[in-house]
Amino acid sequence: MSVDEKMDCGRRRLLLATSAAGGAMGVAAAVPFVASLTPSERAKAAGAPVEADVSKLAPGEMMTVEWRGKPVWILRRTPEMLATLEKTDDLVTDPKSEQPMQPEYAQNEARSIKPEYLVVVGICTHLGCSPSEKFKTGAESGLGADWPGGFLCPCHGSTFDLAGRVYKSKPAPTNLEVPPHKYLTDATLLIGDDGTA
Repeated sequence: MSVDEKMDCGRRRLLLATSAAGGAMGVAAAVPFVASLTPSERAKAAGAPVEADVSKLAPGEMMTVEWRGKPVWILRRTPEMLATLEKTDDLVTDPKSEQPMQPEYAQNEARSIKPEYLVVVGICTHLGCSPSEKFKTGAESGLGADWPGGFLCPCHGSTFDLAGRVYKSKPAPTNLEVPPHKYLTDATLLIGDDGTA
């Protein structure tokens, strides 16, 4: 082989090696870029339906999940908590959630598909503050001797019972919102899709 042929062969090898390295680097750079185009878990939670496992939620406990950037409360009510709802029927503005903003399955005293579980958006319907839980009853709650338990909005004093129903003569115009939801299993909720659309 002549010197020119050896140089051509060397150049071809260098060109092939450089091309292979460049291709590998291009693929390595493209993988994270393509991966960045898929929605993150936070983005999915912001708009897509989210699942909630309620299997470990003890009676009387509440958990919060995020759906569309909003806090969704899931409260597993005790029999004692459920018993207070009948007593507050006359004290709340819309006892059966008959205002059109609520899904059909919330139009009952418990405002839920399964009475044991309350599922509501944890945002006051007055000006968008987040109420706090006031599950302790009576004087221990700080809301008076006859307080049966529920939620208090610290911004303007709206109170809600353990079904998220607003008490009469309070700033909040409507009950807490019940988001679209359904049960996938006895222990798994899908929030953001109730199968009606």
